[in-house]
Amino acid sequence: MKTVTIKAPAKINLTLEVLDKRADGFHNIKSIMQAISLCDFLRISLSDADENCLELSGSSDEIPYDERNIIHKAWKLMCEENILANKKIEVYVEKNIPVAAGLAGGSTDAAGFLYGVNYLLENKMSENKLNELCARLGSDLNFCLTGGCAFCTSRGEIIRKLPSVEKTLSLIKPKKLGISAGEAYKLFSQLTEDEKKVPDYTDALADKIRSGAFDEGLVYNSLEKGLFEKYEVLKKIKTAVPHSLMSGSGSTFFIFGKVKREDFDLDEFDVIEDLCFLPYGAAVCEI
Repeated sequence: MKTVTIKAPAKINLTLEVLDKRADGFHNIKSIMQAISLCDFLRISLSDADENCLELSGSSDEIPYDERNIIHKAWKLMCEENILANKKIEVYVEKNIPVAAGLAGGSTDAAGFLYGVNYLLENKMSENKLNELCARLGSDLNFCLTGGCAFCTSRGEIIRKLPSVEKTLSLIKPKKLGISAGEAYKLFSQLTEDEKKVPDYTDALADKIRSGAFDEGLVYNSLEKGLFEKYEVLKKIKTAVPHSLMSGSGSTFFIFGKVKREDFDLDEFDVIEDLCFLPYGAAVCEI
């Protein structure tokens, strides 16, 4: 049996501009994504067996460990592609990234799974093949695989690396609110055309980062407005910290630096401090 532990970082969206709707039902976007030091850990073991099988478990009772889990879907895709042959895979997920929070917790686990299994298979899959499987499984997996800082387009799966940025940050999340990407985009689609218009902050911030600078005034998320109309608790965060920004489809907000904890009822909100930007994505952390 061979075993490896994979570190799977969360991501935030420094910008998220929602553009036109595609024929496949997704939206085209422009986004600068950034890996952060809030991570899940995947303990993956690989051994020979009479047939391919997967045993998936973890520390969280908020996620399923059956066919609904995106790791299971990644495993099934590897089987269909004949990457696995008579292999038993055991995976234990130490879940630290909040669920349905706009932090790519599921996507980074699946990307970490693909990366970790490929490591145990002595890199049987090329980098191009890994990215192909990631794109077939979801919009954020390609970024989660590579991590760091990147300019992401199409539905998010086309990435162009940007130079590393050094920042510290804190997260604020309502304890009892998880938001699916489907709901966030549906609410966005109900906005007026004027409300949907977005400033071209992504290109501007990318230019800043390429030049070795950063402008906190250019962080932006198209999906905030639609969600504010439905969820008063999100407005509470923005009111308490006007320069905070929602990540992805929510419900997590981030600010640079520390949070004034007195601004938040800690029975209602989770506050995670002392995080930093990471220059990498899925990585081996223990052999």
